[in-house]
Amino acid sequence: MNFIFRGDELLVRETGIDLPDAGVCATLGIAPESMQPLWHLQQTHYRSIHVARDLDAPAGYAFRKLRALLPELGEQAALAGRAFQIAEWVRTHRFCGVCATPMQHATHELCLQCPQCGLHAYPRISPAMMVLIKRGEHILLARHARYATARYTALAGFVEAGESIEDAVHREVAEEVGLKLRDLRYFGSQSWPFPHSLMIAFTAEYDGGDIQVQEDEISDAQWFGPGDTIPNIPMTQSIAGRLVRAHLPPGVQLVET
Repeated sequence: MNFIFRGDELLVRETGIDLPDAGVCATLGIAPESMQPLWHLQQTHYRSIHVARDLDAPAGYAFRKLRALLPELGEQAALAGRAFQIAEWVRTHRFCGVCATPMQHATHELCLQCPQCGLHAYPRISPAMMVLIKRGEHILLARHARYATARYTALAGFVEAGESIEDAVHREVAEEVGLKLRDLRYFGSQSWPFPHSLMIAFTAEYDGGDIQVQEDEISDAQWFGPGDTIPNIPMTQSIAGRLVRAHLPPGVQLVET
């Protein structure tokens, strides 16, 4: 199974979501040995690669945004996410970050290593927290300022060096909306390949403060409760979508597009 990425797009058939076979790879000039196995076992049939951004799709195929494909991929979504992260890891670690020597693939594990200085580089994972704040029958949802089409969702942010996940939750909430929390509870996690995040989701109870948004991060934050209309929220294939839907107040109306 061949995952061919062009930026954040995946090559699939124009009609359906079938992946390209070896013949299509050959047409594109992709040699089998240039593709990265998704696991360190060389006999695996799952391989991925990033190609040039100006490469055109062959006849009968199209490059489609991976994020938009997730609902159609179903159970294959996690596999496609791994394929993207592995291909991105190889693309961004061609040379040693210490001495600039070309990296080589290890034979005993999924690892790139420098033959000159011995540096080892493993697939990158960036942990990020997500928290849905509850106040009685109300929940806090926010829109991120950096995305023109951002949906209303739970607060989120990356964990910084030296922090625990719990520390990151309290810091991010204080920075983004100026609130205090209590009763932090784990909800679930999801690998999120945009480009290499691990989303770790929580719920928490409101414990004080008034909403004061960090304008460079948050464009709007509101409490939504029984009977309110909630604007577009994340898709069900994301942990953000599942987190919000699992705690919707009674009688709310969703605006889904």
